[in-house]
Amino acid sequence: MNYFWIVFLCCVFDLVPADDNYVTCGSVIKLMNLKEGVRLHSHDVKYGSGSGQQSVTGMTEADDVNSHWQILAPLKKHCRRGEAIKCGDQIRLKHLTTGCYLHSHLFNAPLSRGNQEISCFGKNDEGDTGDHWALSCETGEWLRGEPVSLKHVDTGKYLATSGQQYGRPISGQKEIVGISSITKAALWKTAEGVYMVLSDDDN
Repeated sequence: MNYFWIVFLCCVFDLVPADDNYVTCGSVIKLMNLKEGVRLHSHDVKYGSGSGQQSVTGMTEADDVNSHWQILAPLKKHCRRGEAIKCGDQIRLKHLTTGCYLHSHLFNAPLSRGNQEISCFGKNDEGDTGDHWALSCETGEWLRGEPVSLKHVDTGKYLATSGQQYGRPISGQKEIVGISSITKAALWKTAEGVYMVLSDDDN
């Protein structure tokens, strides 16, 4: 499906209901942090320190198009569009508007001490294993609205909020980091999105 068409659907319909309650491969979602209430966000603004890659933040506004992420399989792997993501699966999250992938590495977070930088890196399948995230959940399969955590495969850190807030040029947006253990700051749930389902031909 064309990315611009997906963005249009996300903006117009905000949430497309389906026959089941699973989060699936190919779906375009917004992820909301349970502690801060912000949505995982990115934009064409680079970090001024660390890796210098595209920044990833937490955004309070629900309707910002730059908070859409598409769920994809790891590099050199494939998942069927509409197939439920299982607890323990590895995934990539592609930022829909800029085309890069949610990423981490051993750079320090820009604001908070002792945390790891989260960035957006690579385009058009030009990434690396730093784009791989393992889904931690307790329901067998990823259910919409259920708390989950995302563990960075290469470094073992969990995607989280730090409680720190940026100044200009992204004033008011929250710092997103990698942390060592699962706390409420590392719990996320799906919010708005376009959820893919298996077609009859796939069953």
